[in-house]
Amino acid sequence: MYAIYSILTHRSFLIFLFLINLIGTIYGFFWYGNQLAQTPTHFLIFVPDSPTASLFFTIFLAFYIFGKHIPYVEALAMVTLFKYGVWAVVMNLLMLIVEGTLSPAGYMLIASHGAMAIQGLLYAPCYRFKLKHLIVAGIWTLHNDFIDYIFDMMPQYRSLNLYMNQIGYFTFWLSIASIALAYYLCVMNKAKIRY
Repeated sequence: MYAIYSILTHRSFLIFLFLINLIGTIYGFFWYGNQLAQTPTHFLIFVPDSPTASLFFTIFLAFYIFGKHIPYVEALAMVTLFKYGVWAVVMNLLMLIVEGTLSPAGYMLIASHGAMAIQGLLYAPCYRFKLKHLIVAGIWTLHNDFIDYIFDMMPQYRSLNLYMNQIGYFTFWLSIASIALAYYLCVMNKAKIRY
């Protein structure tokens, strides 16, 4: 296990991961372009869920490379990377089930978002957030769910529109699970290895 973290925390690997996440974040905001163009200004910050999550992680990496910590951003990165990573994988698998086929972009989204969720967990020993930071991240995440499913600002998946109530319910509990996981790994588990 130590060998894995010696790679994950090596400066060269961190810089590589920072660049990958920066490019992915920029692409993610571009991917949301059409929806953002139709979004009321006061909801703009809540629409691009996955790129915002990867932006939090990119900021974490930028500071971590220089030995700095920003606990609020770390808590947001942990919770949202896992949540939106898992969410996108599940939505694309549902698209495959409902439509019987999935575009190459859909498979790319499964791979990239699966990696998002995994990297959020892999760096859990590196985060320095406490309960107060996690509470803020939890409020942000749950508030985002309400914006998405009460004001119809959720990501658009054509053939899944018929299942929005069920997806909203799933998303809420995925948020709760993501917050609970962050609490278990980074707040409750005081004995975890620090890097």
